[in-house]
Amino acid sequence: MDHHYSDTMGKLLEKALKDALGENKCVLGVKQVLQTIKNAKLIIITKSVSEESLKKIQDTKGEKTATLRFDGTSVALGKLCGTQFRISAASLSSIPDSNIKAITKELET
Repeated sequence: MDHHYSDTMGKLLEKALKDALGENKCVLGVKQVLQTIKNAKLIIITKSVSEESLKKIQDTKGEKTATLRFDGTSVALGKLCGTQFRISAASLSSIPDSNIKAITKELET
């Protein structure tokens, strides 16, 4: 049953990432996320983000910015983003609140 949830969440997240990348509303990489954090609506963070960077992101992001802990590797997030590179963090500046809720709700189940 858990496997089904992660598949669903992966599909929702993958669609959100692909849509944002297609509209040029997605920033990839910790440094770039930090530079554009004020515009972010959703920040996706993998386990490979250092504690220091994680703290910077948490301290800098606005109250309304959702943070998603991606339960996969930076390689897996890179694949979801359609790239062969490791992506340890990504931010989306244009994503409907309903999509954020759907993605985070899937994680909680």
